[in-house]
Amino acid sequence: MSKVILIDDEPLARSVVAEYLEAHPGLNIVQQCGDGFEGIKAIQQHQPDLVFLDIQMPKINGFEMLELLDQPPAIIFTTAFDEYAIKAFEAHATDYLLKPFSQERFDKAIEKWKEQRTNIAKPDTNALLETASQSPVQSDRIVVKNGNKIKIIPVADIFYLEAADEYVKIHTAEGYFLKKKTMGFFETSLPVQQFVRSHRSYIVNVQQITRIEPYEKDNYVAVLKTGPQVPVSRTGYVKMREVLGL
Repeated sequence: MSKVILIDDEPLARSVVAEYLEAHPGLNIVQQCGDGFEGIKAIQQHQPDLVFLDIQMPKINGFEMLELLDQPPAIIFTTAFDEYAIKAFEAHATDYLLKPFSQERFDKAIEKWKEQRTNIAKPDTNALLETASQSPVQSDRIVVKNGNKIKIIPVADIFYLEAADEYVKIHTAEGYFLKKKTMGFFETSLPVQQFVRSHRSYIVNVQQITRIEPYEKDNYVAVLKTGPQVPVSRTGYVKMREVLGL
């Protein structure tokens, strides 16, 4: 018996999936969740074999929820989302069901999932999230785990980002938070007119800069309103001047 979790803020949408699952007696619903916070707890508790996940939900969306899981289970998306999501789904997801969907289409998604369970080439969740990050929905905030709590950081509150091994330190007025992503990920997903890759290990919010000073040969430092000094390489200096219109 395979364990299934349904995550969707619309009770009617969950009931449709539950009804369609009745045609698949080998799949057992262990929990239904109305938002991403509930979904994370349910996945950690039950370790399901398959999750039906909506994207557009209150609090945190489906993509943000997946980012917070160390080992995401197989996902079938049930959504009416945008072009970025479709691009991500087609390239990297187990399958996706565009609402409203039929029993026949639902059954095909189940069969595809069963085939992938025996296939060595599993869907790449990290690649899916990298692609989905191009969506405007994903560009105005960052969701992180802070101990047992979940923190939502508006990008406007970020002072700068700093590489830290496999993580990135996100510096804010409240201190810094760790996110298991690459600097390249943030360079492409943050608003390009607000954040500049000033250095191999730093991305800075240009709205926080008070001045740029020479530091060493062909290098500079950006002095922020709150006091920190962020390294600026020669290449980063050129990028920064372009964004600042200097």
